[in-house]
Amino acid sequence: MTGPKPPDMRQSDPGTWLLDRIDAREHSLTCQIEQTQAEIDTLTARLGELSEQVEHLRISRKTLISLAEEDPAPPEPAEPPPTVPDHPAYQQILAAFDEAGSSLRARDLALALDLPLSQNNIQNVRAKLKRLASRGILVETEPGLFAQPHP
Repeated sequence: MTGPKPPDMRQSDPGTWLLDRIDAREHSLTCQIEQTQAEIDTLTARLGELSEQVEHLRISRKTLISLAEEDPAPPEPAEPPPTVPDHPAYQQILAAFDEAGSSLRARDLALALDLPLSQNNIQNVRAKLKRLASRGILVETEPGLFAQPHP
């Protein structure tokens, strides 16, 4: 035996039942619209960011192309390389520096050149070292100590 059936809402008031269904459907669609609009707003913002980045790249490209097409500035004249005096003693001094591979003092250089260690010979070597330093061929790293410049 079955009990009495509950009254069916459709049978008691079909208008109310249909209006409730329409309201529920309208609420569901409104939620979907709001959610879709939020997604559109997010995508629109992202699209704006990407468009701005592309525009920056285009501007950079145009700038680089225009710079490349401009006449380059005339190169500054390079300084002529320092000239070594013609005297063979200077060639011997530079050869001694090449062989030593380090800094030298006038006394050490006089020894390397097999000169007698007299005050006069050391002063002559020092004068030649100073002349080479003034021309940029050697550098005086500290008083009395000379070396070849590093490129």
